[in-house]
Amino acid sequence: MELDYIENVNGLDENVVRLYNFNKAEAIKFKTLLEDIVISKKQKLDVSKVNFITTINCNLIFGLFKSDEGILTKDGKTFFCILTLEGFNKMIRLIEPFCKKETRSYQYLYDLDNPTDLLFSPSASEI
Repeated sequence: MELDYIENVNGLDENVVRLYNFNKAEAIKFKTLLEDIVISKKQKLDVSKVNFITTINCNLIFGLFKSDEGILTKDGKTFFCILTLEGFNKMIRLIEPFCKKETRSYQYLYDLDNPTDLLFSPSASEI
């Protein structure tokens, strides 16, 4: 699994933080980490510390917040995905199909009015 950031992905000042290039086993591991660290223990999940994820040009930290804000950054290098408990539970439901079978489809992991989306894509070609 790899993580990267694509700025102005479509010419409309919309950006994408992308978790991509993974198989079913890695999708299961990622979902389990979110459930264990963020949802159950209510701690931050720093992707740079996860041994099966390679960070390319950025880092992503998941954490609970009192409102669903999505991905925020101050420097374009370290990103924070801050959602409510319900927001993370929705994210888990969106990841589950990738844990059941190998697929080439992709999924945005939240639907918020935010200039940066979070893309979950097993192949590297989907934007």
